[in-house]
Amino acid sequence: MGKKERAEVVNEEPTPPKLVKRRENRKSSFKLGRTIGEKREKLETANERQAARKKDKKKKALRVIATILGFLILIAILIVLFKNLTSGSDEPVIPEEEISVDYEPTIEIIDAADSSNKHITARMKRYIGRAEKDFRDLGYQPTKAVIPTNSIREVDFYLEEKTGYIKLTIDRDSAISVEDADRMLRYLIERGIENFEYIDVRIDGKAYYK
Repeated sequence: MGKKERAEVVNEEPTPPKLVKRRENRKSSFKLGRTIGEKREKLETANERQAARKKDKKKKALRVIATILGFLILIAILIVLFKNLTSGSDEPVIPEEEISVDYEPTIEIIDAADSSNKHITARMKRYIGRAEKDFRDLGYQPTKAVIPTNSIREVDFYLEEKTGYIKLTIDRDSAISVEDADRMLRYLIERGIENFEYIDVRIDGKAYYK
């Protein structure tokens, strides 16, 4: 009997260690992981906010600079316009005919409507004097200027060694009209036309002959 009791005591199994419940283990690990994630999210959110604030500050600064530049440009434009409007406003306007140098005509002037030539205006005389000089500058020798009947603006110039006359108008610049007449005369010479009744250069950009 004593042997059997000793054998039973020896064959008794040791008490197994106490295991931690899975539920408690799971809760602890989840809680740890969630705490690290929350800290990381808070850190990232703070950095994003700082970056957003910096962007907003830069945008505001750029807006202020652009506004200031816009005002400066506007003020500069207004100053330039004001100067352009005020500069020379008190200076008298001088007519073109008074600016041009006057030349006293040396050729004969004939008024076909009045042999006394009493109705020849000062403007007409100035124009004839300038046209006479323009013809001489181009190598022609004017002999006389005739104011036709019923005309107060047309002047017919007669040139030495030319059969016809040149129709001019005081409404056009004398130098331009004389240059047009010169081109027309050279045109006729190139084509062997020596005799003509008149050359008309009263219209700008056009010339006629008969």
